[in-house]
Amino acid sequence: MRRRIIALITVFLLTCAILFVLANLVMPKYMRGIIEGNLTAEYYDDKAPHEVLFIGDCEFYENVSTVELYRKYGISSYIRGNSQQLIWHSYYMLEDALRYETPKVVLFNVLSLKYNEPKSETYNRMALDGMRWSKTKVDAINASMMEDEHFIEYVFPFLRFHSRWQELKGTDFEYIWSKEPVSINGYYLRADIRPYDGFPEPKTLTDPSFGENAMKYLKKMTELCKSKGISLVLVKSPITYPYWYPEWDEQVRNYAQENGLTYINYVDKIDEIGLDMSHDTYDGGEHLNVYGAEKFADTIGAYLKENYELTDYREVPEVAALWKEKEALYDSILKKQLEEIEKYGELMSYGKNAIE
Repeated sequence: MRRRIIALITVFLLTCAILFVLANLVMPKYMRGIIEGNLTAEYYDDKAPHEVLFIGDCEFYENVSTVELYRKYGISSYIRGNSQQLIWHSYYMLEDALRYETPKVVLFNVLSLKYNEPKSETYNRMALDGMRWSKTKVDAINASMMEDEHFIEYVFPFLRFHSRWQELKGTDFEYIWSKEPVSINGYYLRADIRPYDGFPEPKTLTDPSFGENAMKYLKKMTELCKSKGISLVLVKSPITYPYWYPEWDEQVRNYAQENGLTYINYVDKIDEIGLDMSHDTYDGGEHLNVYGAEKFADTIGAYLKENYELTDYREVPEVAALWKEKEALYDSILKKQLEEIEKYGELMSYGKNAIE
């Protein structure tokens, strides 16, 4: 009987090991084209303390230069964001981060309040596959799954991605065990320039009220921050598309006032930030490039330094040494992109449709 039990345990462990290796092989690597699927996992590798956390979607991770915040103000920050990161994703990203650290300030980008229900398995996967296993991840998956998704496929990703077996590319083998960083403390750097050339006229809202589910998670985020003594700041990034309706703005202002929070709509401060959308965007005005992201970071940094007691980590040698490495990575990525743009007229590693 004992030998049989040992044999069963051995078979089980071998099966799990094989599934783990196969899952690592067939899961998308997000190292070409769409790189956002790596952003969640990169957080756990960072060794620096973060007194400021940004929580939200591309309106943060593409629009705020974390290195500029450090260089100009000594602020050590991290952006926990993903493509179309909905508010329940954001809540659990924050809950997950608080397992490791307690920041002084959390900034949440409010655009995702417009969504009340899960929207896409692809975006769920990009946000959640890289999260470490815990009760928080279990809750995040259950809150995010579409009707045709299955929890077991998050536990054993091979069950979901096995069909990629015949589509494997060089990147799948190259990055099976380790990957190069694609962000700098959650910031996705783009150096290309494509000027703003107009947006469609906004559609008329049939119902301007935020949904019950979205507001539930905003309240949970508010309560979580208050329970930890964290200052929560609600932010609307200075991007005008998707359109931010006055009715939405009013609801956030009222919520902030009722709950003792600060709300800053940076759409109203584009001139103050100094953004030039003929130069400071890489995709016609939907997101900022590095030049715009540094300007936005300058504005946010000035606000944070004026209103909160934050450490100047440039004066803390062990943390400054970590940020020196981040600055070097930032500068190397920028240099490489500028060289590609000069040589090819565009960035060759970005903008592809394929997820690799």
